[in-house]
Amino acid sequence: MSTKQMNSGATGAAHSESSSFNTESNTQFETGKDATRLLAQYALNTQYEDLPENIQREASRAFVNFVGVTVGSCQHEAVNISINSLRPISQSSQATILGRKERFDPLNAAFINGVSSHVFDFDDTHLVTNVHAAGPIAAVLLAYSELQPVSGREFMNAFYLGVEYTIRLSNALAPNHADVGWHVSGTHPTIGAAAAVGRLMRLSEQQMIWALGLAASQPVGFRDSFGSMNKSFNPGRAAENGLFSALLAQNNFTSSNQMIESRIGWANSMSTKQDYKEMLGDLGSRFEIAKDTYKPYACGIVIHPAIDGAIQLRDEFNLQPEQIKSIHIKANPYQLELCGKKTPQTGLEGKFSVYHSVAIALIDGRAGEKQYSDEAVRHPKTISLREKITVEIDKRLHKKSGEVTITLNDGRVLNKVIESAVGGLENPMTNEQLDEKFLDLTTDILPMAKCQELLADTWRMAELPSAGDFAKSTVA
Repeated sequence: MSTKQMNSGATGAAHSESSSFNTESNTQFETGKDATRLLAQYALNTQYEDLPENIQREASRAFVNFVGVTVGSCQHEAVNISINSLRPISQSSQATILGRKERFDPLNAAFINGVSSHVFDFDDTHLVTNVHAAGPIAAVLLAYSELQPVSGREFMNAFYLGVEYTIRLSNALAPNHADVGWHVSGTHPTIGAAAAVGRLMRLSEQQMIWALGLAASQPVGFRDSFGSMNKSFNPGRAAENGLFSALLAQNNFTSSNQMIESRIGWANSMSTKQDYKEMLGDLGSRFEIAKDTYKPYACGIVIHPAIDGAIQLRDEFNLQPEQIKSIHIKANPYQLELCGKKTPQTGLEGKFSVYHSVAIALIDGRAGEKQYSDEAVRHPKTISLREKITVEIDKRLHKKSGEVTITLNDGRVLNKVIESAVGGLENPMTNEQLDEKFLDLTTDILPMAKCQELLADTWRMAELPSAGDFAKSTVA
């Protein structure tokens, strides 16, 4: 099967051939027949130049967000613990820890950078399932790029592939997979990472099938980890497991040829619902990466409408905390299910507290990483204000929407309805806002001139001769 056949929407000349591929496989897309093989074939055949320009741009936006967040969080306690725990057993220094001088073997580097990409909870988000796809994929690819030569163009092609697969796999099992407790940003990126790095390894089709099967055998992470370091452990482990799977498959460590779709395989064991059209349909013409979004606030995505409303009312009426009598929030049910911690004690817990998030947004007028420090969560002013907050669940509200009502001591009642939170598909962050976010996060780690140079190189990753050299350039 040719590259063009597998990439149906990429070029007009390929349309008729690729349409044949899609129509021939309608039954397969409904039943999942040969899903593992089809995923392996597309992974090995897709080419960067076949991707539409807007998809190339979206991959670049996801990568810029990843680098900014990962370098910015590289001094977090969870990263420090990971480094101190793994340094005694890491016997090589082939791969970079972004933003830091320590170097590790590729497997442990993939894990640590995966942790760093997620610990701020500031990473990309696909809003259908809330999966954070980019971190584990970029982490594994950068680690491998220091093991073997990889051009920036090859890197970005593999990065697109891994993110696209992670999102499609997540959509295919939603919502049942997460509803029973799985953390989608730990379970799905393992397969996406294996496909992406397997592409760089130039695996054979059989080896890629085995890599996907081995990766599918290593799901990791539960939602009960939210608010602890364990949450960032999950995508870190997904990155490491993806690389581990591909390395084994490269040397003919075998797996099932139908691990993803088998009755006793991955999809049927991980969820009571499987939608193989979401997983396989229109590969190369429907791009789920186009629906990836980027957070303006460093916390659980479902809180963002409430933060938007709070900040807008604060700015419009120049509110001070001592003026506020009560705050009432109407929200989608997920807001309390995922982010209902009333009395957070740490910054990580604060990221999953609508009470802290709205309180700190009213105090500071923003909800960046600094607003989720342990000190910010424990400050008496924050605690006093969050005790004035009540949340009402409205099942009619979409998770991108919400309503904030603030009653003042002088009797005035202020109201703000948010239809689409900032950062969502209807109101996306601009490239300029991503630049601002990148620099805000990285200038605490690197000199400003270095941050600006790194930002420019991140945007033009596809033009760089060496992805491995890029990884090294993230260190002062």
